Amino acid sequence: MIIGVPREIKEQEYRVAMLPSAAYQLTKRGHTVLVEHGAGVGAGFPDLEYQHAGANFVDSHAAVFEQADLVVKVKEPLPNEFSLLRPGQLLFTYLHLAASKSLTEALMKSGVTALAYETVEVNRRLPLLEPMSEIAGA
Repeated sequence: MIIGVPREIKEQEYRVAMLPSAAYQLTKRGHTVLVEHGAGVGAGFPDLEYQHAGANFVDSHAAVFEQADLVVKVKEPLPNEFSLLRPGQLLFTYLHLAASKSLTEALMKSGVTALAYETVEVNRRLPLLEPMSEIAGA
């Protein structure tokens, strides 16, 4: 599987959806990890760390979406990313669909299969949402 990691484009969002250690684990299991140049820099992970982990790089945001079977992001797609989503592609990110009718409609129109971090449930817990709640003081 080709797993793509685009640079986050939402204003003041510096996190990255995949650490170099995860890229290493995925490449060791036969997956291809595509990282947009600079995707991890804002979070303290320079391109060199992803290179050492076995990731490949693309120069454009669109190239990640064009080539990846699975796109992992931190934040929901923004309107200028809607057209990059395609049928048969998987998207894994925070979505918060109740807050955005336009995003919901764009996802449905695109044909992408979208998985929201905030809805992943394990043993009646939300393990991907809990760290964000802890940071927020909830």
